[in-house]
Amino acid sequence: MMNSRLAVAIHILSLLASNPRDVATSEWIAGSVNTNPVVIRRITGMLKQAGLLRTQVGVPGAELTRAPSDISLLEVYRAVQPKDELFAIHEQPNPACPVGKNIQSALDNVFDDARKAMEDQLAATSVQDILSRLFS
Repeated sequence: MMNSRLAVAIHILSLLASNPRDVATSEWIAGSVNTNPVVIRRITGMLKQAGLLRTQVGVPGAELTRAPSDISLLEVYRAVQPKDELFAIHEQPNPACPVGKNIQSALDNVFDDARKAMEDQLAATSVQDILSRLFS
């Protein structure tokens, strides 16, 4: 079950990449994303922990650690999305039901293939590709 963290993270990285000389405070980024600065700080922290952003204590703003062309969306996805959250199978289906007892095994390969296809697409797309789409 995907939430908007990935889209917000890509938004943050795109803002920083397109305005490298501006001081991008969490308040300024939050204004562009139209969310609370706390959300921006939380996601920025995830991106920093993944090595995609650099910040300095006492200095507002953040910067990319690499060129936008060297940051894949798969890296961004893995930085902000909890593992195995994309497709969750409901817990404890009724084992007495023929569908309930077999639903997980029936869906496992389908969900794995879908996740792999998504990850392949994200791996093939960089933050620079998004910037190119934004400003073309």
